[in-house]
Amino acid sequence: MSISDNTRKSLEKIGLTSYEIRTYSSLLKGGELTASDLSQKSGVPYSKIYEVLGSLEEKGWIGSDDSRPTKYFAKSPATALEATKQKIESDFKENENVVLRELVPLYEKSGVSERPDIWVLSGIMNIASKILEMVDSCRNEVLIALPKANEMLVKQALPKLRQLHDKGVVITILMSDEMDRESLKALARVSTVKVKKGLFGGGIISDKRYVVILLGPINDASEGEAVAIWADHAGLAVFAREYFEYLLKDAKDVS
Repeated sequence: MSISDNTRKSLEKIGLTSYEIRTYSSLLKGGELTASDLSQKSGVPYSKIYEVLGSLEEKGWIGSDDSRPTKYFAKSPATALEATKQKIESDFKENENVVLRELVPLYEKSGVSERPDIWVLSGIMNIASKILEMVDSCRNEVLIALPKANEMLVKQALPKLRQLHDKGVVITILMSDEMDRESLKALARVSTVKVKKGLFGGGIISDKRYVVILLGPINDASEGEAVAIWADHAGLAVFAREYFEYLLKDAKDVS
């Protein structure tokens, strides 16, 4: 069994070296092995094998016993990945605190204010176009809250949502309980759909960064009645996401 190029690249991206990948894969294939055997099977030079084994053990990817000579064994990929994830998160948090402690006071003293990209959109076509653009460019997650007045967007967005679903994007949609059943069923095929009584207003959050907040109804009314705010602002996205999750708490599944 050989490791695919995709898996090898992913292992490299999370911090494993070429020698570490070869050593770990050899342990997966061969079971418990001594350093000498590992050097032969993996192709890692004997002069480097103990350094590589020590690094893998420190990272949580392998273990060893007390025999003589010492034998090494691979830990499960799930266990190893979790150890790496926790280490990355711990290191990030530590570095984040160091950076913020020194740089935030400098930023505050500079007197420069943050200038997020925020736009007011008016007119049903402009708003619909921006929403579809956000949906189309989403890569990881999209959260959508739409009242009954936004029913017309469902048919326009459905093809885009199918594409996102096929790409593995997580889609969660909160709708008014007055939405027609056919629209709800169509959306439920490509996303997690919840319904809520008395849902007013709405919005979209894409990849925890881009936000559209609907301030007026989007229906067949005049262009001037349709107003929305679009923002590229992480802080606003976090606030909007927390409110979205609050609304989901007592929302119901589509029956």
